[in-house]
Amino acid sequence: MDAQLIAFTGVAAGMVAMPGADFTVVVRNALVSRRAGVACALGVAGGLLLHTALAVAGVAAVLAAVPALFRTLQLLGGAYVLYLGVRTLDGLRRQRDREHPAVSGGTLSGEDVAGGPGDGSRPLRQGFVTNALNPKAPITFLSLLPQFVPAGSPAMPRTLVLALIVVAVALVWFPAVALLVDRLGRWLRRPRAARAVEAVTGSALTVLGLVLLLEPLRA
Repeated sequence: MDAQLIAFTGVAAGMVAMPGADFTVVVRNALVSRRAGVACALGVAGGLLLHTALAVAGVAAVLAAVPALFRTLQLLGGAYVLYLGVRTLDGLRRQRDREHPAVSGGTLSGEDVAGGPGDGSRPLRQGFVTNALNPKAPITFLSLLPQFVPAGSPAMPRTLVLALIVVAVALVWFPAVALLVDRLGRWLRRPRAARAVEAVTGSALTVLGLVLLLEPLRA
């Protein structure tokens, strides 16, 4: 691996590990079960794969050139993240009203987050949609990837390698987060801890959703 690829790997790791909606939704699902957390993590990685593919194909340039389309995608992404946050807080309120923990002494329920026993599609979909509806990602990649293409080198093969590095980092980081949360699950799913974590993740998603919604409206 040459120096530029090593440097890009570090930059990609920093971008992927940066706390945000992806991290929060993975933690939220991991509190339900290891399977839900890992499925959500794979969904996030799938969203990153979509973004990097778009960047390599140059589609991200269209988003940059058409502000209305970019703002529409921002609004859709913000609305979805806000929906997840409000749903989390509403689930916490309903759990408190019932005073009946649904998951191993905690307050998160598999039905609310993962879609019920054996249903791995909902957390996978949540992870994918949360990441895929972030229109800033493909533009970020479009502006970042060319900086790591050596002068005179074929652009397409190099950008494909860079895109695969991003996806590989995501495939390591987000499942690791899910497994760590699951490992700490016995403590995190205690009624008081579970309510606190759910309140924090729900509030974080709600705030992130509002920020994403307000940003294009103020532009």
